[in-house]
Order: sequence, then structure tokens, then C-alpha cells
Amino acid sequence: MAVLNAWRAARVTPLGELYTPPRMTAALLRLTVQVVLVASLWRGLYAQTGTTAGLDRDQAVTYAVLAVLASRLRELDQFAGRDTVIQHMHFGTIVYWYLRPLPPQRYYALRALGEQVYGFAWALGGYVVCLAAGVVRPPESAAVAGVFALSLLLGQWVLYYVMLALDQLCFWTLRNSAAMMILIFAQNLLSGVYAPLWFFPDWFITLSTFLPFQATLSVPLSLYVGRIQLSEAPLQLAIQAAWVVLLGLFTRFLWHRAARRVISQGG
Repeated sequence: MAVLNAWRAARVTPLGELYTPPRMTAALLRLTVQVVLVASLWRGLYAQTGTTAGLDRDQAVTYAVLAVLASRLRELDQFAGRDTVIQHMHFGTIVYWYLRPLPPQRYYALRALGEQVYGFAWALGGYVVCLAAGVVRPPESAAVAGVFALSLLLGQWVLYYVMLALDQLCFWTLRNSAAMMILIFAQNLLSGVYAPLWFFPDWFITLSTFLPFQATLSVPLSLYVGRIQLSEAPLQLAIQAAWVVLLGLFTRFLWHRAARRVISQGG
């Protein structure tokens, strides 16, 4: 029964995608357009220069395209299924998370796992196509590929806790869609989704080192393109693991505090 409940929780959001083919078509079209535009942009930026901020053209294009593909790991439409924390808080249905056989923290984790597995299938398919088309270059060696895979796993783990903390904020603010949009934008900016962090001023880079955001995406992609050398990988992996532990403890504390605030809030 426990395995069945876990399976049902993990497939909640992916089923919403699979049962609506137009949404999948739109996602494919959007991802294709993003990859083409990003690759064209960075190729154009490097048309008159060889190396900028320590990156050559192939490295920059590879980084940018992989960042677009990685965004698919957690880009499913939860609002369509009305299963986001902010929606449950608004309509007063968050109380049902505490009445189910699964504890709310386990349900949230399983649902996020299902979303990431589904998103990984999209990202992997896009990566294979881009690699075959020569849009991105392969890793320099098997060691680089292995370290990148481990770093990407840790990065997604960190991202899970970051997004969980943002959702848990709803227990105290109830209606915080504007704050959520600002925080998600900050997360994307500081993690290197929009552009590699090396293009930003020194003060910005220094600030980002004290925050967990760059551990989600910038570090794995920097390892892949060679910006971070293999000799530096153990330190970066250790930092990512430390953020996993710290954020895990922090969000666990917030779950316990949030349970004391659960009420049925009418919409």
C-alpha cells in the first residue's frame, strides 16, 4: 500500500501533462524556440571575439543551451492541476495534505521526484538532439561526465529544497504570488540560468557565493564546459552537499512550524 501511495503521489503532475497532448506540444515548441534563440544569441555575441570572461563560443553556447534544457527539470504546470501550496492555502484545502495517508512532507517530496523524473526525460531527449546536431559539445572526458552527473544530482537536490522553502513561505504569508515571482526570478538570476555568473560584476559574484542558488545550476554546467576544472570539483561538490544538509534541516524545521498554522482558509 505504501508503494502504491508513493507511486500515485509521484505521478500527479506528469499525468496532467500526459493527458493533455496540446500542453506537451506547446512545451516542445517552447523548448525548441528557446534552444534556437539562445544558441543564435550566443553565437552572435561571439561573432567578433574569441574568448570572453574565460569562455570561448562553444563553451558559452553549450552552457546556455544546457541551462535551457535543465530548466525543464522543474517547469511543469502545477497550477493547472490546482496542486500548488499557494493554491491550497488560498482555497483552504491545504488541510487535506495533513489528512492523507502520506505525511505532507513525504507527499511533496514524492510529487517533486515524479516531476523531476518526467522533466529529466525531456531534458535528456533535448540534450541528445542538440548533441547530435552539434549545438552543444560533449564533455571532455568520462571523468568530467561523471562529475557533472553527480553535481547535477546535488544541484537538483539543492533546488528542491530552495523551491520547498519558497512554498513553505506561503504558510506565513497566505497570498504571496508577487513575492514568489520575485524570489523565483532571483533564484534563476543567481543560479546562472539567464547568463553565466562570470559575466556579472565582482560584487555580484561574491554575493552569490554566500547563497545556495549557484549550487543548483551554475556549478554543474561550469564543470561540464570546463570553467571549473576537475581538480576543483571535490570542493564544489562538498559545498553542494553542505547546502543539501543545511537546507534539509531548515525545511524540516519549517514543516514542523507550518503544521501549527494549518487552518481551513476559505477561498
